[in-house]
Amino acid sequence: MSTPFRFTEPLPAKSATGRVAEVYGQLAQDFGLDEPSTFVVLTSAPAILAPAWALLRESLIAGPGSRTGKELVALGVSLANKCPFCVTAHTVLLHATGDHALAERVARGETPEDPAQARLLEWGGRSRTPGAPPEPYPFARAEAPAYLGTALSFHFINRIASALLVERILPYGAERIRAVRSLVGRSLAPAVRRRATPGASLALLDGGACGPAPGWAADSPVGPAYAALREAALMGAGLLDADDQDLVRRTVRAWDGAHPSLTRQAFPGRAERPGARLALLAALAPYRITEEDVVAWRRPEHSDHCLVHLVAYGAFLAVDRIESSWARSPAGT
Repeated sequence: MSTPFRFTEPLPAKSATGRVAEVYGQLAQDFGLDEPSTFVVLTSAPAILAPAWALLRESLIAGPGSRTGKELVALGVSLANKCPFCVTAHTVLLHATGDHALAERVARGETPEDPAQARLLEWGGRSRTPGAPPEPYPFARAEAPAYLGTALSFHFINRIASALLVERILPYGAERIRAVRSLVGRSLAPAVRRRATPGASLALLDGGACGPAPGWAADSPVGPAYAALREAALMGAGLLDADDQDLVRRTVRAWDGAHPSLTRQAFPGRAERPGARLALLAALAPYRITEEDVVAWRRPEHSDHCLVHLVAYGAFLAVDRIESSWARSPAGT
């Protein structure tokens, strides 16, 4: 039977222990799914799994603000990143919020009729471009940690999904059928509409220092979750030599948010610098990662754990490029 996973073979959920098992428990309760593939694929690297879940939970699920509004931001991010898996997932989750007409309208590629909802979708898409002013916000300032955290969470998760998962979320692509999208959404409704207690995921994080929380997170649980993901993801740099690290960082720092042209030599060759190529693809065009790219990099010592860490490293460098540019952007009026 085919699986949704590309390039890795995660262990079955029933074999999970320790922190991975705890994450599965929270996923079932707060996300409504026992084994969502976007997180199962990270189980080979628990140090990435726990903070990735914490950032999503504390922003999208437990953070203040409308769940429908945050789903629209996540959808806008996913459309901008060309992640079909996540676009479909957020369409289904909009069904779960109860706004079925909105879910199908955006599924058809149309703009929400409500101008406030349209602004949220547009803002999410615009957030892909480093330096695009994050303000004026299309949400209340008190809700900013949750909305900003949601956007950054899915800039990371989109890249993981595009790199390591197939595009379909259901067998045989059944999610293309409107009735199936609605049915799956309704099955998730109890979890989506349940109020989650903020901060519950922070106990899953490593107790060590993770660096400062970003200022935009204020004193919300989103801040420690983001800092923990940054710490864990950047450990993947150790899989590259110093020259490759320098190339990857310089290239991402110069990235303007565009999707690299197919005709431009935007990435190093897989034969010459396979690790740098994989990390840069994960950052800028994860949907272009091929089996040849992975095979060219993998050595006997490169386990699934290593691959997840390398992809997470590239993915987070793009997130960091976006997030760090916000502090330099002039506020709107």
